[in-house]
Amino acid sequence: MNRITATYDIESPVGVALAAEVLAGEQSTGTFTRLAAETDELRARSAARIERIEITGSRATPSLPSRKAGNSYERGLVTVSWSLENFGTSLPTLMSTLAGNLFELAELSAIRLVDMNLPSAFAMEHPGPQFGATGTRDFMGGHQGPIIGTIIKPSVGMNPSETAALVQTLVEAGIDFIKDDELQANGPHCPFDERVKEVSRVLNAHTDKTGKRVMYAFNLTDEIDQMWYNLELLEAHGGTCAMVCINSVGLTGLRALRNRSQMTIHGHRAGWGIYSRSSNIGISFPVMQKLWRLAGTDHLHVNGLANKFTETDDVIAQSATSVQKPVTEGGPAHLAMPVYSSGQTVWQIDPARTLLGNDDFIYCAGGGILSHPSGTAAGVIALRQAADAARNGISIQDYAKEQPELQEAIDTFPETRVAFKGSYPNR
Repeated sequence: MNRITATYDIESPVGVALAAEVLAGEQSTGTFTRLAAETDELRARSAARIERIEITGSRATPSLPSRKAGNSYERGLVTVSWSLENFGTSLPTLMSTLAGNLFELAELSAIRLVDMNLPSAFAMEHPGPQFGATGTRDFMGGHQGPIIGTIIKPSVGMNPSETAALVQTLVEAGIDFIKDDELQANGPHCPFDERVKEVSRVLNAHTDKTGKRVMYAFNLTDEIDQMWYNLELLEAHGGTCAMVCINSVGLTGLRALRNRSQMTIHGHRAGWGIYSRSSNIGISFPVMQKLWRLAGTDHLHVNGLANKFTETDDVIAQSATSVQKPVTEGGPAHLAMPVYSSGQTVWQIDPARTLLGNDDFIYCAGGGILSHPSGTAAGVIALRQAADAARNGISIQDYAKEQPELQEAIDTFPETRVAFKGSYPNR
């Protein structure tokens, strides 16, 4: 396959079929009028093609403000394709094509990019995740089972020494993974270089003492040159994971980091709601995660089941499973590790594991660990016990009868019911 295909959910005051033609023209050879240079030969070679149209409904008023008025606003799914020869395998140009000026067209009163398929050339040309699940486990000394993690809280306000003191508590409690909050990067109150030195001292001493290497995702989000400097500093202190806010640095910044990194890259999707919250405009996670994986992230945040945000469990399930599927048909699979977070406790780990069908995920809990009545260590143990119950096909209520830490967690955190409209995606 030498064509890129994308499916849009659109709404239009001029009808879906005409709007699809305008969209295809705007994103390839056309403009508002036919050009002398736009020959039939050029159009045949480079114009976007409308592959499929499916009308799904209509309404009397526009879903989004629209300069063009209509008697009704027709809705439908439109699949468009482009020749690979238009822009090669450039991710930034691909992004400009898939989500460029078409989002501003007056003929569209709603537009959301919901699916995308790429030729195998993209998987061949881009590095993809350098380590993935296997490499992440190697950095951690061969860790088995899901990776139990947490986030430094409060998000901001603590200095490097205070941050290191919290890390000391967490590593002594048996945590597998710790990450900076997305708000904490290189602020004056907690400079990156000082935080790396203080926290690494704790992590390395713990490894020397116990043999266990806890992975810490240091947030090095910044300008590209500064990120490269931060990466070198991390490597000098034995770092194993670099966290980056991928919407903040963009695909080019992520790829620049991947090109220099000798450690795992933890992709945080801070700001994702801009693209995902509305059903009438934006981009779906299954589309964007392919681009982020091609650019080189090893871990990707997918929100959490029964979370504190707006996404439903069905959306989370689709997101989590998408990062463990091949990025293209043919070529390297470029699989990444999904990262669950947001209001996670012992109740969600069974469905989180079940929908994936494996243990290749990071499970981050803040209050679900730190608020355990018997302390942080008991919070970590309880989550590990819940993971063991899930792996053995035992309900956490039954497993907790002989596991006091898990029983306390069950008694402390309200039961959370995960609701999928359909079956588990991987069953």
